[in-house]
Amino acid sequence: MPAPRAPMPMNPPVVIGIAGGSGSGKTTVLNHILEEFGSDPIAILDHDAYYHDLSHLSREKRAQFNFDHPDALETSLMREHLDRLIEGEAIEKPVYDFTTHTRREETETVEPRPVIIIEGILVLAESALEERMDIKIYVDAADDIRLMRRIRRDMQERDRSIEGILRQYERTVRPMHLEFVEPSKREADIIIPRGGHNEVAIQMVMSRIQELLRLVEQGTLQA
Repeated sequence: MPAPRAPMPMNPPVVIGIAGGSGSGKTTVLNHILEEFGSDPIAILDHDAYYHDLSHLSREKRAQFNFDHPDALETSLMREHLDRLIEGEAIEKPVYDFTTHTRREETETVEPRPVIIIEGILVLAESALEERMDIKIYVDAADDIRLMRRIRRDMQERDRSIEGILRQYERTVRPMHLEFVEPSKREADIIIPRGGHNEVAIQMVMSRIQELLRLVEQGTLQA
């Protein structure tokens, strides 16, 4: 028997966008927010879950695919899901398999919550997402730090070789970062240098979230 659905929020939720280059520390910032407020009031939409399914391509062509271009993601579906959550409806978020570059058959149920966090390298570069955000955060980090973190993650979590990681970084990751991700920093309300280790900036983010949550509780936050 499925778990009972949470009551629909009566007031518009706070929508937070967290962007930044691959390996910048977005997950660390997200974890700080979850530690501060708990997971119960927060719904998470990660842009990575919305990569297009590549099961129709051979493994060789999948490996050559440009995953860092906006066209690699089904942002229209993510926007639809975000709008439904804002309206108080639950959604079925895709589950993406990064080892095979395909979507799994199962989905993840995401219930409406007072806070919705949308996270990904390109979320500030997509106006359809950016215009729905109450807080826009860009997590910044030096290129060499980001590359080291990406190598560690892809080797440990995605079963990829160092040669393949560096080849992808040179061919698509770095060029797309310069073309799309870095310019999206201009849309941010808050830029967090040094990734998730900037305690002062993170506390500023927490204070702003707390302020907006008070407005939600009072029913005075405008949709």
